[in-house]
Amino acid sequence: MKANKMVAKGTLCASIMALSMSAALAAYPDQPIHVVVGYSAGGTTDILARALGEQLSKILKTPVVVENKPGAAGSIAAAYVSNSKPDGYTLFIATVSSHGINPALYKKLGYEPVKGFAPVSMLASIPLVLIANPKLKFKTVQDLVDAIKAKPGTFNYSSSGNGSPVHIAGAMFADQAHLKAVHVPYRGGALANTAVISGDVQYSFATLPAALPQVKAGTVTALAVTTKKRSPQLPDVPTVAENKNFPGYEINTWNALLAPAGTPEATVKKLNAAVVEAMNTKKLQTTFKSQGAEPESSTPQELQAFIGEQLAHWKTVMDKLNIHLN
Repeated sequence: MKANKMVAKGTLCASIMALSMSAALAAYPDQPIHVVVGYSAGGTTDILARALGEQLSKILKTPVVVENKPGAAGSIAAAYVSNSKPDGYTLFIATVSSHGINPALYKKLGYEPVKGFAPVSMLASIPLVLIANPKLKFKTVQDLVDAIKAKPGTFNYSSSGNGSPVHIAGAMFADQAHLKAVHVPYRGGALANTAVISGDVQYSFATLPAALPQVKAGTVTALAVTTKKRSPQLPDVPTVAENKNFPGYEINTWNALLAPAGTPEATVKKLNAAVVEAMNTKKLQTTFKSQGAEPESSTPQELQAFIGEQLAHWKTVMDKLNIHLN
């Protein structure tokens, strides 16, 4: 009799817990959602995150707050989110650095790029653009290649820091065409672009959103974009791969939305549906495209596969280039 009572009590407790969990999931979200960005306010990733947050707030009927935790190319923010409570209220804007380059670049990270996160959706792809100082009178990628080969070791290219996508793009460019050029790292993309404008360096691979105003103003010359296809923002500018020296050349920066590992599947599905809806709003698409970003969305499963491909790809690239940091 006592055993039967214990079984009944256990069944009742399990039922209450299941009902409580169901109620919690049904109520989600019932408090503000925090979206963590691994870069300073005002940058491309931050601007896109705030545009997304504005739409998600309307769709999910709860405040969406963007938090900036810059440092280590997004690694600090990634570690913070991966160690957060998996309840759907702390999310991360992943990038090609946090979930592509950094795991291949550093021996140790404060997060597991795969096991530490639950993928939600892809958000955007963002090209880089090869820019040069206009006083050099370069019109094509071949002009730059010929000039570097004529004076090996005398040309410099700037980047937003060691191990940044801009640095890697430059290293890939030099490696593929067997060029001898000097990498000059700066503390951020704005300084790297300014160095091209001033002539302190001859060229760089800038993010399209950051370079677009300067290209239009004529303070830098856009020679090529780094994606497979030409950018709608610069339709007359070829891809790097269109040049015979760079078959298959491609580097594409991107943003995606992740939650901590262990976030309930129902919560991830609700977030994914909200992101897909947000991506179809005219206002968000206008904001993204004005930043040189192509809005995208995906299923969690598609994003999981994409991240796996990125990790494998960038490990191969880093090993080939022999770029590793402690």
